[in-house]
Amino acid sequence: MNKTKLLTILMALTILIAGCSTTSGGSSNSAAEGPLEITIARAFDITGLDPGFLTENAQVVDNIFDTLVKRDENEKLVPGLAESWSKVDDTTWEFKLRQGVKFTNDETFNAEAVKYSIDRVLNPDNNAPTASYISTLQEVKVIDEYTVHVITKKPDPLVPTRFNRYPTEILPPKYTEEAGQEQFAQKPVGTGPYQFVSWEKGSSVELEANPNYWGGEPEVKKVTFRSIPEASTRVSALLNNEVDIITAVSPEDREKVTSSTTAKLSTVERAGNTVYVGLKTEEEPFNNPKVRQALNYAIDVKSIVENVLQGAAVETNSLIGPKDFGYAGEFDAYEYDPEKAKALLTEAGYPNGFSSKLDTVGWYIKNTDVAQVIAEQLKAVGINITVNNVESSVYRTLVPSGKQSGMYVLGWSSTNTLDADAAIYAILRSGESYSTYANPDVDAKLDEARSTTDEARRTALYKEIQEKVLQEAPRIFLYQENQYYGIASDLNWNGRVDGSIPVSTITAANQ
Repeated sequence: MNKTKLLTILMALTILIAGCSTTSGGSSNSAAEGPLEITIARAFDITGLDPGFLTENAQVVDNIFDTLVKRDENEKLVPGLAESWSKVDDTTWEFKLRQGVKFTNDETFNAEAVKYSIDRVLNPDNNAPTASYISTLQEVKVIDEYTVHVITKKPDPLVPTRFNRYPTEILPPKYTEEAGQEQFAQKPVGTGPYQFVSWEKGSSVELEANPNYWGGEPEVKKVTFRSIPEASTRVSALLNNEVDIITAVSPEDREKVTSSTTAKLSTVERAGNTVYVGLKTEEEPFNNPKVRQALNYAIDVKSIVENVLQGAAVETNSLIGPKDFGYAGEFDAYEYDPEKAKALLTEAGYPNGFSSKLDTVGWYIKNTDVAQVIAEQLKAVGINITVNNVESSVYRTLVPSGKQSGMYVLGWSSTNTLDADAAIYAILRSGESYSTYANPDVDAKLDEARSTTDEARRTALYKEIQEKVLQEAPRIFLYQENQYYGIASDLNWNGRVDGSIPVSTITAANQ
């Protein structure tokens, strides 16, 4: 063999080996090294992958499914599976659907799939946990194969927004019926940029890129969502190059990430849950407004934010965040005043305080520490609290079924619509699964606010609702969390205000 021929063979082998290179571990590799594969570590595992029946955020299913409308990097509504939409009359919206789209099992996306997906969430027999997000809808009518009319019960200005995230993801009717609800939640099929590969419960979910995605095949070819509950372990995994993105970086770990040469910190202020202590207002002693007001005066929220959370949240009395339509700024109410709390307890007939239990769960920043401090501060005004840490999967069913304790920690956000309706309707409207409060006047205003197209009127209604709720204090108002992500330096991505992690937008940093 002459030297020229030998050199040609060696070069060919080198190219072949490079082309077959993949990453088997958790760390990413650049596009130049081979297909980009990443691992994202979150604080909790998932309980199901059916977007119509989620009891958690949609960070994983966002990547498997599409909605008719999407949000771009500036959170602006842009076409998704619908190429356009328009209002026909006060209660009818028309969506023109994208043609030529297939689910990853080769079923065709069309108007029947849209109607099927929405009908199963609206069907009261299915008891979908987030059905209230679209309970303004009357029905979906199929006009032709690629046109639907969405009919609302009353005028609803939020219809396009409601079709941009859960629970309005579009499912393949034939496969979903054959699989059944339980099986579909284990092995989902969508039209999204990624397709489901496997789910090791309690550990990880693996997805791979959809090579036929209508929006173009993503640069990240494989993504694994890992569950790592312990915050310090997540940071160690990131800094040891075992994972590429971590969520919920704890306050004390932020410096470790920012000082690292292999990772960076992405901060999104007030993008997290608004955390509060809910009170079961139908039960004694929480059925007394003076008791509820006393609880608010007894808690030093500023101290909790500064000393426990180390500034990882923003103290707020507002039920609606600054990213939401309907935000009316911060309200003056309930400055820390333990003497006033004692006086109110005496007026309410509890001069010696009372005892109660406070449920909490590890979904929120330093939740146990916060709950213990709340218990200590309430003890100072004569209220004895037992902190009850509830396991995550139990809490997901306990609260919507109304079986939690009289006091319970809960966080809520509006990430599916970025509107006041999502921020407060489900947790204040009487009869809703997550509400433990009932006020006919507030109910009427909530209903009117979601059915008027007059933005000035909507803004005024949400301000009036907040003023009334602050006065009646069905909760202890606490703070809104910031979101902190740790990201490997060799990736281009930053956290979003809607809390989603669209993996198709992640690219290698060397581009």
